[in-house]
Amino acid sequence: MTGKDIFDEEDNKLIREEYESLINNLYRCNKPGDRELIEKAFKTANEAHWNMRRKSGEPYIIHPLKVAKIVNHEIGLGAKSIATALLHDVVEDTDYSLEDVKRDFGDKIASLIDGLTKISGTYNADTSSSLQAENFRKMLLTISDDIRVILIKIADRLHNMRTLDSLPENKKMKIAGETIYLYAPLAARLGLYAIKTELEDLSFRYRHPKIYEEIQSKLKHNEKKYLSLINKFSLPIIEKLNEAGYKFDITGRPKSIYSIWKKMQTKNVPFEEIYDVLAVRIVFEPFPGVSEKTQCWNIYSIITDIYLPKPDRLRDWLSRPKPNGYEALHVTVMGTEGKWVEVQIRSTRMDEIAERGYAAHWKYKGDDSRENELDKWIKKIRVMLENPLDDPMEFLDNFKMNLFSTEIMVFTPKGFLINLPKGATALDFAYEIHTEVGNKAIGAKINYKLMPLNTVLNSGDQVEIITSDKASPEKEWLNFVYTPRAKSAIKNALKAESKNRIQKGMTLLEEKLSELGLTPGAEILKKIMIHYDATNKEELYSKIGMGIITLENLKKIIRKNPSKNLIKYWDLKLIGNKKESQEKETSKENLIIDRTTPFLLREDIESAEQSYEIARCCNPIPGDEVTGYLSPKGTIIVHKPKCPVAVRLMSSEGNRIISVKWTMHKLLSFLARISISGIDRVGLVNDITNIISGELKVNMRNINISVHNGIFEGTIDLYVHHTKDLNNLIMKISNINGVEKVRRIEDFSEEIM
Repeated sequence: MTGKDIFDEEDNKLIREEYESLINNLYRCNKPGDRELIEKAFKTANEAHWNMRRKSGEPYIIHPLKVAKIVNHEIGLGAKSIATALLHDVVEDTDYSLEDVKRDFGDKIASLIDGLTKISGTYNADTSSSLQAENFRKMLLTISDDIRVILIKIADRLHNMRTLDSLPENKKMKIAGETIYLYAPLAARLGLYAIKTELEDLSFRYRHPKIYEEIQSKLKHNEKKYLSLINKFSLPIIEKLNEAGYKFDITGRPKSIYSIWKKMQTKNVPFEEIYDVLAVRIVFEPFPGVSEKTQCWNIYSIITDIYLPKPDRLRDWLSRPKPNGYEALHVTVMGTEGKWVEVQIRSTRMDEIAERGYAAHWKYKGDDSRENELDKWIKKIRVMLENPLDDPMEFLDNFKMNLFSTEIMVFTPKGFLINLPKGATALDFAYEIHTEVGNKAIGAKINYKLMPLNTVLNSGDQVEIITSDKASPEKEWLNFVYTPRAKSAIKNALKAESKNRIQKGMTLLEEKLSELGLTPGAEILKKIMIHYDATNKEELYSKIGMGIITLENLKKIIRKNPSKNLIKYWDLKLIGNKKESQEKETSKENLIIDRTTPFLLREDIESAEQSYEIARCCNPIPGDEVTGYLSPKGTIIVHKPKCPVAVRLMSSEGNRIISVKWTMHKLLSFLARISISGIDRVGLVNDITNIISGELKVNMRNINISVHNGIFEGTIDLYVHHTKDLNNLIMKISNINGVEKVRRIEDFSEEIM
């Protein structure tokens, strides 16, 4: 970072060049006054941010200029959005107020900037709540009025990700985690595929730098080979399309690093075994008078006459576009040299919507069906915002669930179509129909077959819900419903039921005490609570209301005079424990952690000033990439950066994420699991266990091997000191005759503990 405070000629030149780059390449800014508005916004922002620098050392105004370019050139928004992008940080970071914006630029731009401005001060909700989540909810409130604020925020996040190198490690992890958790899915839902892909890759680069570099290196190494394959693959297609009279562009490239890694994780295969790394895109000018859909299928026919298609990899987003409006036909075919190649077929209109997303829809307003699914989603988000949850984190989780574009289509008995997220159950379907249908549900007929409410639905299912007036929601339902609507309805019903039970229990107790000529006082209630093992009055009343406590021996319980020593011990134990735990928590919370250097995960946890725990959700071991979460109790929880729980924490409680680093562990052992498969033979398991226990002296905790038709597969749980030990063990086992595949299972729950 430069040491200069005052801008010099070099800084002024950089600002001028960046502004000219924006103003000389404007898109959709041809209305009278557009350029004047942009120039006025730039001058105001430049003056407000004068002599301010970013962490990288460049003039701060470069950031708003870059965001404005993304907003216009990459998303396709107009002059007001460009002006908002230029001014988006002035209220938060300078003396220029929202009232000043309203006075100089009008209510609309002021409203957009307000949506982009973070909440000032500290958010004082429960510890489960998050300032990050509350800020995100505030920004989303503007969706009811104008979706452009979300698009500008995505542009802001994209430029921040492009310039993340200058920030400290913990800030990088926070922003990268938040990006993959919220902003990349949000960009995908709004149809910004190019931006979504870049956000995913950039987030992946900072969360898993070693893996990112490894995949990038392999792609670069094969670059010439891929280019040759794509050219060889494309030539016969170009020839046939030219013969058919099409005007088209054909481009080819490898898939994104993040999508390749995701496929490696899903299929548990190395890079070399990903069969569809290559993708080719055909964008054509449609013939007038012939439907685009028909022409896409014609091009599909031309391609499959040349290359053999993979039947299970046909993706038809023409008949029913994705919820974000994406339309295309995808087919995977067997190309030259035995390589699978994915071909995407789009018209120029489809391509613009795919690249620019929501903003491009308004160019094609003539066909309302193209906006229909997107409008439905926005309407759903508006409903969520009109009924905000108390906890911003719960709102954030529900919103994220609504981001996923993977949906299934389910039909009612009368043939009406209901869209649900993939993974939804019959009970989710019931609540989607109506809250009362869900509350009274007892079963479902799926494709005319009687099934339980927790049955996961598939696209194309026809579902009929069976109800009963005597039925009511159960707490167990929360374990298998998927949609926020169903969860919210069940929680509301359970709260109401609990309130009724408490009221009923209170009335019954008062009536019973009245028969004995007593009134419910503190001493009487304490005796009853001790006898029935209730921790508070609400629990006592609830148990009475449910009939768990019958109050048959109430007279004996009240007259019983327990030992004073016993009561005193019970009170002291409770108070003593509370005080002790409070002291421990306070002492831990007050410890200061130096965030400028990684916290060392030492072997002697007990004697360390700051304790840490290994997260059971992802089970990291020494040698794994790890990140730390400082819990409210002061303990550092160690996660893998790719762990879903860790990503959620980065996005919601980024200020608690710290950099951590292993020291060498020789005494402590960590639980790891390996998966093993191959061709069975006599003595194979003995050879495996001899390598583990005899040769490498590794302790096994559990071994589970099964054989079917001569093929064996199974898992082994073992204790290791470091990933080096585990990798050495995997290498040794893979050399055993008959063993075909050995790999580490990174994410497993410790259900055997």
